[in-house]
Amino acid sequence: MQPVVLREVDKVYGEGDDAVRALTGVSLEVARGEMVALVGPSGCGKSTLLNLVGCVDLPSSGTVFVDGCATAGLRDDALTRLRRERVGTVFQFFNLLPALRVADNVALPLVLQRVDRAEVDARVAGVLAAVGIAEKARAYPAQLSGGQLQRVAIARAIVHRPAIVLADEPTGNLDSQSGAVVLGLLRKLADDGQAILMATHSADAAARCDRVVKMRDGRVV
Repeated sequence: MQPVVLREVDKVYGEGDDAVRALTGVSLEVARGEMVALVGPSGCGKSTLLNLVGCVDLPSSGTVFVDGCATAGLRDDALTRLRRERVGTVFQFFNLLPALRVADNVALPLVLQRVDRAEVDARVAGVLAAVGIAEKARAYPAQLSGGQLQRVAIARAIVHRPAIVLADEPTGNLDSQSGAVVLGLLRKLADDGQAILMATHSADAAARCDRVVKMRDGRVV
């Protein structure tokens, strides 16, 4: 089973005359070692699709499989566990906790899974080294540049070894040089076997991907 499989997925918000159709008949797969870009105008359904794959929301119809699990059949606690354990997310605005040091921000997914402290420390050190920011482990987010913050966010997204990494406009808040570094890190993750699904408006970001999926009006076109 691929890390991500969507089969004829619809997503509708609201009911009756107030209903808004965000996705219609979307089918998509993302394989291990594949970096896929979702592109399209604002409001085309990219964020809704990421929310469904990220187990933040459920489809109105059709099926979303994350690491082989159909999300619509899960209770809230099981859906939360699937999201925590099998999904990593990189956001445009980093979403780091300002009161925590870099290492503690990165450790959060493992702490939530109650991983042994010694293993937490080892894995955090490993991913910080992998993204080239080991020397900032004791720093606070306010002491880092935008590019460094996004490296920390990537480390946090992969420290628990998820099935899928979602990246929502990961270079949208960065200068071109920092953005290129972040794209290089994501590309290396995919080359090493990680499945990555990225929503982006950036042509440069899309060009680094194995495949580009174009969306318009809630459909894959």
